Amino acid sequence: MIGPSGFRISDLGFSIFIISKTIAKIQNIGYYYFKLMTKTLLFIWEVAKIIIISLCIVIPIRYFLFQPFFVKGMSMEPNFEDGEYLIVDEITPRFKEYQRGEVVVFKFPQNPSQYYIKRIIGLPGETIELKEDKIIIRGKEDRDSLVLDETDYLLVSLTGSQNLKIILKEDEYFVLGDNRGASADSRRWGALPEKYVVGRVWLRAWPFTKFEIVEAPSY
Repeated sequence: MIGPSGFRISDLGFSIFIISKTIAKIQNIGYYYFKLMTKTLLFIWEVAKIIIISLCIVIPIRYFLFQPFFVKGMSMEPNFEDGEYLIVDEITPRFKEYQRGEVVVFKFPQNPSQYYIKRIIGLPGETIELKEDKIIIRGKEDRDSLVLDETDYLLVSLTGSQNLKIILKEDEYFVLGDNRGASADSRRWGALPEKYVVGRVWLRAWPFTKFEIVEAPSY
């Protein structure tokens, strides 16, 4: 059938059909991409939730409970060697005082951006006296004394001879490296104020062959 201007009505119907099919395809494509975008956004949100939850768990543990520490240098050999990965306990010192023989990580008093690892030898209020290879410890009353036996962790070949006497304040510790001949410690820069102590070494996590919970010696 031909219209007034010679236009075939059948052609019009076919054109409308083609246009409607094209629109349908466009709608289908749009719907497909809409679904794809929705799934992508949902996936991103799920990943973001996992990251947020993980950070909420890890950050308090990392900054308030436990802290990793890499050993640098040879000052604590042979017990702690360069490159070992340790976990430092920051929470128990809040309700349990540091004990003699415990290994601690602390900020170097003369440069707090540096971290050191040493062993606690003298406790607050004590008098520490070094005579040759001996460490003599006296209590607050200066009546009883203790000659420290370090054979559990100290090699005779790594001891260092030096004469020194120091009286610790109520918030100070006397710390030494196990490798006495290669350690910058309280013999050189004095007592360690408690405010600089980060925490006690709790776990040796690396290398796996030496994985262990670190315990203080009994004197």
